[in-house]
Amino acid sequence: MLKINNLSAAVDDGQKTILNGLSLEIPAGEVHAIMGPNGAGKSTLSYVLTGREGYDVTGGSAAFNGDDLLDMDPEDRAASGLFLSFQYPLEIPGVPTLTFLKTALNAQRKARGEDEMRAPEFLKKSKAIAKELKMSPDMLKRPLNVGFSGGEKKRMEIFQMLMLEPSFIIMDETDSGLDVDALRIVADGVNRLRSPDRGMLVITHYQRLLDYIVPDKVHVLAGGKIAASGDADFAKRLEKEGYDAYAA
Repeated sequence: MLKINNLSAAVDDGQKTILNGLSLEIPAGEVHAIMGPNGAGKSTLSYVLTGREGYDVTGGSAAFNGDDLLDMDPEDRAASGLFLSFQYPLEIPGVPTLTFLKTALNAQRKARGEDEMRAPEFLKKSKAIAKELKMSPDMLKRPLNVGFSGGEKKRMEIFQMLMLEPSFIIMDETDSGLDVDALRIVADGVNRLRSPDRGMLVITHYQRLLDYIVPDKVHVLAGGKIAASGDADFAKRLEKEGYDAYAA
């Protein structure tokens, strides 16, 4: 599903290399987690894959379902089924949450040649998902993320994910700032989307998230590349031992 080969990327007009020959393959149906020290390139990887400006690919490749991901515009990557849950979700004043999401959903459906979702179906689905995530109806009426707490913003990210039902999900430290109850609710939402046709990449500093979203594989990103990999228990060892053994 997602195949990254010897990927390198830089910022500051190519002056500062962040990713340095990273290779990773995530088949459909699997959940992979990436852990690592600050500055290792975890968020950079998510930005490069989703096409954020300011990150220059200087080598290597990334393919999504056999297509050259790096040759696609960000909106085409989203339409193909790629979704990023942000570490720091943006506030968009003046744009109602449901208006934003309905526009995004139908733009993606149109790009894939699918019929648009009609308003009654959209509202029914949004209300059901909000109830599952224990989100108040008021949250859906407000401008996107405006005035939301950190936990509410993360819950809104999961709400969008469940509404869009992407085929590949990248979660960039979605657990940061969540208390135990919110973490469980977020994880339940993510686990609901686990399927043989969907892949996930979970980026996190802490093993606690992986108690709720149990990964098939865990990778250490250090020095801009994958330094080690293991099963779900590997994350528990990393929590105890740290990343010094993998420092570049």
